[in-house]
Amino acid sequence: MLVGAHVDPIDPISEATELGINAVQFFLGDPQGWKGPKLAYAAGADALRADAEAAGVALYIHAPYVLNVASTNNRIRIPSRQQLQKQLNLAAQIGAAGLIVHGGHVLAADDPQAGFDNWLKAVDGLKIEVPLLIENTAGGANAMARTLERLGQLWEAISGSVNADQVGFCLDTCHAHAAGLELDGLVDRIMGITGRIDLVHGNDSRDAFGSGADRHANLGAGRCDPEGLAQVFATAGAPIILETPGDAQARRADLEWLNGKLKQH
Repeated sequence: MLVGAHVDPIDPISEATELGINAVQFFLGDPQGWKGPKLAYAAGADALRADAEAAGVALYIHAPYVLNVASTNNRIRIPSRQQLQKQLNLAAQIGAAGLIVHGGHVLAADDPQAGFDNWLKAVDGLKIEVPLLIENTAGGANAMARTLERLGQLWEAISGSVNADQVGFCLDTCHAHAAGLELDGLVDRIMGITGRIDLVHGNDSRDAFGSGADRHANLGAGRCDPEGLAQVFATAGAPIILETPGDAQARRADLEWLNGKLKQH
């Protein structure tokens, strides 16, 4: 089973070795910016691919947070598509197992269907050489992937694309909790919509159920139902990437918590 963590992009393989994990996630450049992608690994893309394969470490890339291919604003949507393609290209070059991107949103005055249509156009127009994993989000009234109903509409739209089989789902447990989705039984409900869960972002939440706040906490130290978390981790059948706060010691504690729960299930 692949279990990993979000790490610094400068030397992700060394961090994986230090933490004793077999999967890592990192950004290709500034997560809040439009410039990029840029690989921080000094030896280059081909070397990173070879080094990861030799170490038995799966690589996942998280797209910048600013990307929003659902937007009805051309100045946001078009650069988002262009940047997403560039991210996919470099992710493929390093042999990544997937590229994660947030579901995005439309404005309060917009018809949500416009966002779903924009997602379909984006997926149709992309050259997808590594799985593109859409992540559920914590808040936003007109978010594309916050509620199960919206996720169903998004998946129905994407299913019409010639590239539909290259699009998967990333389930973030903090985001689900913040969005008001009960973790107990959530895997079955998601699978009933998407038919797949390709990755789990394993995070606790600093805030209350349904708060809409995207603030991660260490496993067992937040306000997510701990047994609900454990159930998701044990039943999703997907790699787990931790995005919890703190230093390496805090991350080791999270990994210990996670492994303990997996052994119980």
